[in-house]
Amino acid sequence: MTLFRILLALMFVAISGYTALVVAHHGLDLFSVFFGDMAKLMWPGQFNLDFTCLLLLSGLWVSYRHCFRPLGLLLGLGAFIGGVSFLSIYLLVETFRTGGDVSALLLGQRRTP
Repeated sequence: MTLFRILLALMFVAISGYTALVVAHHGLDLFSVFFGDMAKLMWPGQFNLDFTCLLLLSGLWVSYRHCFRPLGLLLGLGAFIGGVSFLSIYLLVETFRTGGDVSALLLGQRRTP
């Protein structure tokens, strides 16, 4: 579990640093670029669509862990919108809240014996 937690921390630092550099050089115009690439029906757009589907699955999983209750839906939206920036911190916190129990981490504490 320690290596997983280190990986999550490294992911957060890497994506935060990369995002800061991109915003500094190109501004916050993410959506026109993201959806513009998808509209062109080329490889960057295919990647963006695939990534959007992965974000959707991530958000659904987080919501599921919380039994689709209001807080779970809000956290799921955070996972969908925030990507690894959100999910790395969320999982890091949850690894400590679940005491490193992988079943509880994956399914939520309400679904584990």
